Amino acid sequence: MAEQMISAFESSLDKTNLILKDIEAAYGWPKEQRNQSYAALRTVLHLLRDRLPVQESAEFAAQLPVLLRGIYFEGWRPEDVPIKLNRDDFLYEVRQGFPYDVEGGPERVVQVVLDTLRRHVTQGEWEDVKSAMPRDLGRMIP
Repeated sequence: MAEQMISAFESSLDKTNLILKDIEAAYGWPKEQRNQSYAALRTVLHLLRDRLPVQESAEFAAQLPVLLRGIYFEGWRPEDVPIKLNRDDFLYEVRQGFPYDVEGGPERVVQVVLDTLRRHVTQGEWEDVKSAMPRDLGRMIP
């Protein structure tokens, strides 16, 4: 039983690292900039989580690796969601949570992270996430 738990944890860690590496590859960042890819992923995940209705948020999170699911739900207050954010507010919040200067600014950060996440969940779930967003935010989702 303990071996299965270790294997599940290692699998989750591997999948999480793969997602972080995908973000890094999109920017051409070396592994030494893992703190930047993590900050980008965490920031966008939290804003996405807070913008989604509770049910959709839970369904989306169920497709994330266990480690990312923990990051996703860290500090979540389901009684306070969905938070109404338009595109500009969303990008402002990304800038607050991701304090690095990168090519393309906050909009590129959002696009890179969302494109990466899209490749790691089912197409049906991704369409559900996209349809749960207001139109101006939905246009940012690949």
